[in-house]
Amino acid sequence: MKILAKWTIEEYHQMIEAGILDDRKVELLAGEIIEMSPEKPIHYNTTRRGVSYLEQLFKNLAEIRFNGPITLADSEPEPDIAIVRLPVSQYNFHHPYAEDIFWVIEVANSSLKKDLELKQTIYANAGIQEYWIMDLSQTKLIVFREPSNGYYQSREEYTEGEISSLAFPDINISVTQLLGLN
Repeated sequence: MKILAKWTIEEYHQMIEAGILDDRKVELLAGEIIEMSPEKPIHYNTTRRGVSYLEQLFKNLAEIRFNGPITLADSEPEPDIAIVRLPVSQYNFHHPYAEDIFWVIEVANSSLKKDLELKQTIYANAGIQEYWIMDLSQTKLIVFREPSNGYYQSREEYTEGEISSLAFPDINISVTQLLGLN
């Protein structure tokens, strides 16, 4: 049986600094360097519109990161959208850590299985309070909450209406606008 070598965050950063990964679109997930799927136009456009919408809603309250890395214990995923604490200047020398993150959003087209399984476990293990998936194949928003023992205890699905994040319960987010349906 082959044993897969696991990489630490420090080793992954050393590879990046040495230029080993320069021509690769990868992320570190649970100690493994995983090639990222190429983005289709619908994925990019939905993510970009979602970022713009959230930036309007959370101006001066949170930073809305677009396809940027976050640093967790054994992973450095690049969620499509991460809603993180201000000030932005604190990220000049490191990516946001789990304690800096209000919630993350993945936009899933061809990556739904990975987002529902591997990334959900990674985010829950990190204690990220909310994890949302914008499922483009079924045009719905899947919301995970209450991380415990590597799993989210709550899962809800939305195709319309409004939702609020746990961190900002007074701000209503239109599901259809987030999904790019209007």
